[in-house]
Amino acid sequence: MGYSDAKLKIFSGNANPELAQEIADHVGVPLGNASVIRFSDGEIRIKITESVRGCDVYVVQPTSNPANEHLMELLIMIDALKRASAKSINVVIPYYGYARQDRKARAREPITAKLVADLLSTAGAGRVITMDLHAGQIQGFFNIPVDHLLGEKILADYFAQKGLEDIVVVSPDMGGVSRARGMAERLGATIAIIDKRRPEPNVSEVMNVIGKIRGKTAIMIDDMIDTGGTIVQGAKYLMENGCTEVYACCTHPVLSGPALTRLQDSVIKEVVVTNSIKVDKEKCEGRCDKITTLSIAPLIGDAIIRIHEEESVSTLFDKE
Repeated sequence: MGYSDAKLKIFSGNANPELAQEIADHVGVPLGNASVIRFSDGEIRIKITESVRGCDVYVVQPTSNPANEHLMELLIMIDALKRASAKSINVVIPYYGYARQDRKARAREPITAKLVADLLSTAGAGRVITMDLHAGQIQGFFNIPVDHLLGEKILADYFAQKGLEDIVVVSPDMGGVSRARGMAERLGATIAIIDKRRPEPNVSEVMNVIGKIRGKTAIMIDDMIDTGGTIVQGAKYLMENGCTEVYACCTHPVLSGPALTRLQDSVIKEVVVTNSIKVDKEKCEGRCDKITTLSIAPLIGDAIIRIHEEESVSTLFDKE
C-alpha cells in the first residue's frame, strides 16, 4: 500500500541503490526516476525525469568508497533538485565519509568533515539524516537540522535473539564507550573497554582491558570496521585473557585493504554489520564467510515518515 502523501519523494545516487529501494518500499512510495551517468570525459550528469516541484525530497547516498565520486554525485543531485523547485531537500547519508577527519590532530591538517558539511549546505541541502557518526560532535558542523540515527538497537536486537549467555559488550577504544554502554543496557550485559594507543592511522596496539571479561561471551561494537586491525587485535587479546568466544559488530562495513582476510583468519566467530555501505557479496565470497548483514531500511524509512509528518525521531530509540 503506497504512502498517502504524493509530495514525499525518495531518490538515490549510485552508492547504494539497493538500500534506497528498500527504504522506498518500507515507506510505501516508488523510488524517484533519476539516473547518474557520465559524460565521455568522466564528468557526472544527473537526469531527474519526473517533477519535484513543491515536493519534500529525500536523497539516499552514503558517501562511501569511492567517497569523492559519491559525494560529487550527491552535491550535483542536490543542485538539480533545488533548481527544479523542490520544497525541501533532505539528504540521507547512512555513512558520512570523511568523518574521521573531524579535528586537527597535527599541525596543518584540514578538518574535512566540516568542509563536507559546508559543501552540502551550500549546494542546497536543508536537512541531513545520518547514522552513527564517527564523532557525534560532527552534528555541530552543520547549520541545518541533523537527525543522528543509532544502529545499536538493530545490532542489539539481533544478538538478543541468538540467546547468548553471560555477555560482556566491549568497546575497542575509549571513544566508543557510550556506544558499548547503549548496547549493554539493551542486552542487560556488562561492559569492558580496551585501552589502546594508535601511533599512526590504521595501526593500533592493545594496552589493557578495563572490566571483567574472563569466562564471558564478548561482543565488540564499533561504528565502523575499516582495515579490521583494531577489531581483530582486540578479539585476540580478549580470547587470550579468558573470553569464551568473541563476536564483532559495527554499523559501517568499510572493509578496506586486508580487512576480509584478517576477519576470516581471526578468532572472531561472527561479524555483524548493516547495509549502510553496500557489502559486495562477490568480493566476500571465498574470502570471508563470517559476515552477517542487517538492513537499516526500516529504521531510516520510519525516520523519514516521522520527519515528513513532523513527529519525534528520538522515540525510535527508546529503550523498552
